[in-house]
Formats: sequence, C-alpha cells, structure tokens
Amino acid sequence: MTPSPPAFGHAPDGLMLLFLALGLDALLGDMPWLFRWLPHPVVVIGRGIAQLDRRLNRADRPEADRKLRGVFVAGLVPLAAAATGLAISFVARTLPHAWLLEVFLTATLVAQRSLFEHVHDVARALRAGGLEAGRYAVSRIVGRDPHSLDQHGVARAAIESLAENFSDAVVAPVFWYVLLGLPGLLAYKAVNTLDSMIGYRNDRYRAFGWASARLDDAMNLVPARLAGAMLAVAALFTPKGRPIRAAATMLSDARHHRSPNSGWPEAAMAGALDLALGGPRRYPGHTVEENWMGAGRAKATIADIDRALVLFTAACVIDAGGVAALMWLSA
Repeated sequence: MTPSPPAFGHAPDGLMLLFLALGLDALLGDMPWLFRWLPHPVVVIGRGIAQLDRRLNRADRPEADRKLRGVFVAGLVPLAAAATGLAISFVARTLPHAWLLEVFLTATLVAQRSLFEHVHDVARALRAGGLEAGRYAVSRIVGRDPHSLDQHGVARAAIESLAENFSDAVVAPVFWYVLLGLPGLLAYKAVNTLDSMIGYRNDRYRAFGWASARLDDAMNLVPARLAGAMLAVAALFTPKGRPIRAAATMLSDARHHRSPNSGWPEAAMAGALDLALGGPRRYPGHTVEENWMGAGRAKATIADIDRALVLFTAACVIDAGGVAALMWLSA
C-alpha cells in the first residue's frame, strides 16, 4: 500500500483565529519592538494611499475629475487590501501552522490594549504632571487644539476618543472579520485609513476624498451601533454605571454628533458615566459647534477617565464573548 502524503497542519476555524487574535492583542498590544524593524500593515496601506494622492489629486485638475479619481481610489485600495487578505488566508489554511500568521496579522489590526494604554496615559499625565502634561498626552489621540482645553476638557476629550475608537478600532474590525474573514478586515482597515488620510472636508480633499469618507460611514454604520449597545451593557459592570441611561442617551442624543456613527458609542458612554460629552470643540483653524450628548456633568475628571477605562474593558470582554458565542453556535 502506498503511504498517503503527510497532511498539512489544519487551521482552526476562522472565529477561533479571531478569538486568539483578540487575546494576543490584549496580551501584547501594539508590539512597538517589532514594528521598529517591520512596517505595520496600516503604514503600508498609508504609503500606498499617499502615493495615489500625490499622483491623482492635483490642484490644477477640475473638481469633477478629482472626484472621479477619488472614487477610483476608494475602490482600488480596499480591493487590493482584500485580495492581499485572501492570499494570506489561503496560505494560512494550506501550509502547516501558517494560520499563526493570520492570528498575528489580525491582532495587529485590533487596538484594544493600545487604546486603553493611550487613554490611561492621559489620566496618568494629568495626575503626575498637571494640565500641560495632560494636554500633551491627549494631543496624541485627538485632533482638537489641546491649548484650548482645561483639565475637564482634557478628560472629556480622552473619554470621547475612547468611545469613538472602541467602535472604529475594536468593534468594526471584529465585525468585518466575522462577516468576511481576513479580506473583510483588511478592506475595512484600508477604508478607515483612506478616511483618516483623505476624508477631510477641506479644499484639497473635498472632491478627492468624498467617496472614501462616504464608504467609511457605510462600513461603520452597523459596528457603531453595536459598539453603543456593548457600552450600555458594559455599564452593568462599571462602578456607578448606568446601563438604562446609557441606552436612552444613545437613542436620543447620538444624532447630535456631526458623524452619522460616532455619536452612538459617545452618547452611550456619556449616559453610562452620567456625563455630558461632545459640545463645541476647537480644532486648529476652526471651531465645531455641536450639541451636548448626555445630561450629566460636563466637568469630567481623572476619576471619570478611570471609570471609562473600566467600561471600555468590560465592553471589550463582551465583544470577545460575542465571538465565542458565535463560535459555539457554529460548532
């Protein structure tokens, strides 16, 4: 009898790979020691976008032409990212133990631990160094003018960033992986990077970045609402958390945000912590006038940042628990 060829190492189910990736991210975070030597996947995507921007988005071209080119870029970049993800997934399920590569790559594209650490750094800076240290720390995670913020404004900005990025950097990547695997996750990260680089409503990107900004809104539509719901449930496990108020504030105040999506997790965070978030915000060169979300205190404190981090951690556990539940249901 002819011996059968050796079998390749079988990859675990995709949901198991995602669950392992969430655990790896929670354990190791950003892994800056590694990305001193290797380019981060988002950096690679960003370099490609920057090159397309330089070549296609020239100020001397008519606006309609730049808009059409922007539509092309908004289609090309996520398709290229999805194709890359498809190739990696094929290799991960073909070669022995190559599935570990997919787990590692997925972990680098979810930002649970790094987001926690960045916001915790703001609280630590305010405690140890006062207002100026807090302004510097918060300037690393928000785009608003840090010099316009008092201590309450710094704390509020950190909490708002935590809520918004829970949706963009945790829930949405998980959602698109569950839906379409690694190709879906990479396509989402490509669209999210497009929006952060060219999705501005200024003279340079109003036409060229229009399609990317709209696509980002569409891809975050469901994740943002899921993120808000998770934060409302997580309030059950947060000191002085208010889950019912979180849900009510999310439903009533999410529309106060200029983004069709960011208001959902931010309003849920405001209600859960009995704060008022949002409101007028000053960015370099302009001020955004918005209504407040939540009927609580606008004067957020360092203790509120700490409570927001507990809420965020509980919501991340709920997010991972959802992946585990889907794994169990599909078994």
